[in-house]
Amino acid sequence: MPGVGLMAETTTNEALVVLWLLAFSLFLFTLLLLPLLSHGTSRNTNNKKSSPFDFLKHLQGCHKGDNVSGIKVLKSYLEQFGYLNYSHSKKQNHANDDDFDEPLESALKTYQLNFHLNTTGTLDAKTVSNMMMPRCGVADIINGTNWMRSDNKKHDHNHGSLHTPYYGFLPGTQTRAMSPVAQAFQKWAANTHFKFSRAQDDTKADNKIGFQSRDHGDGSPFDGNGGVLAHAFAPTDGRFHYDADEKWSVGAVPGQFDLETVALHEIGHLLGLGHSKVQGAIMWPSISPGGTKGLDKDDINGIKALYNV
Repeated sequence: MPGVGLMAETTTNEALVVLWLLAFSLFLFTLLLLPLLSHGTSRNTNNKKSSPFDFLKHLQGCHKGDNVSGIKVLKSYLEQFGYLNYSHSKKQNHANDDDFDEPLESALKTYQLNFHLNTTGTLDAKTVSNMMMPRCGVADIINGTNWMRSDNKKHDHNHGSLHTPYYGFLPGTQTRAMSPVAQAFQKWAANTHFKFSRAQDDTKADNKIGFQSRDHGDGSPFDGNGGVLAHAFAPTDGRFHYDADEKWSVGAVPGQFDLETVALHEIGHLLGLGHSKVQGAIMWPSISPGGTKGLDKDDINGIKALYNV
């Protein structure tokens, strides 16, 4: 029957049109969705790569008298590294607010002095750039002593157990880190009277080295990728921790931190040295990724002065 054939053909054509429209709609939907997915992925990637110190960008240009959201985080930063202490200030109630007050200005000037910046008391571009550098978690000012202005002179730690110190690695320590740490100990040994030896049983070691993440029970939590790289405690504590969330390398690798360079710095703390005011010294608080660094004359003079060698 001719009518039936025509009707079937019409139905088929309509079905094809419907399928085409569905396919075209799906194509348009995909075109619209992809940029959104791409943006979301890019944003998440950037968040993962951001430093804990990125908050400083927002505060650039702040000075005394300002009240800007995030200044309380700046206060925490300067408290962490020993520059600010509201507990002995008449402005104790300002420790957790966003007021850029006199104690904060004074702390910032001391920071700028330590790092050879213009002591303006203003959070200028160079100061922000310097404060955002990855660094050691040990404070620059400890119990009121500004080690970056004191030439690493001898202080009153008990160093008696350090004449034949043993070091060991905590369970889970990256195997590739062991040789760089051993090399760092030997470089210090070459400039001191110490003879360092590795203890196979870490429980019998004077100095214990390992990798930790975030809050790991020593009162000095790490902050994730970027920011604080490592920390170590003064004699005779003996703990030295790398931040496990950082990108570590053996030697100079772009965007990563050399295990031996950081070990040299942290072993200096294990021996009792504070941070140095000499930018070329291994005991300078900050470190750039992608490079290596060795002991400087200032480091050697500091350790010799510390132990009367």
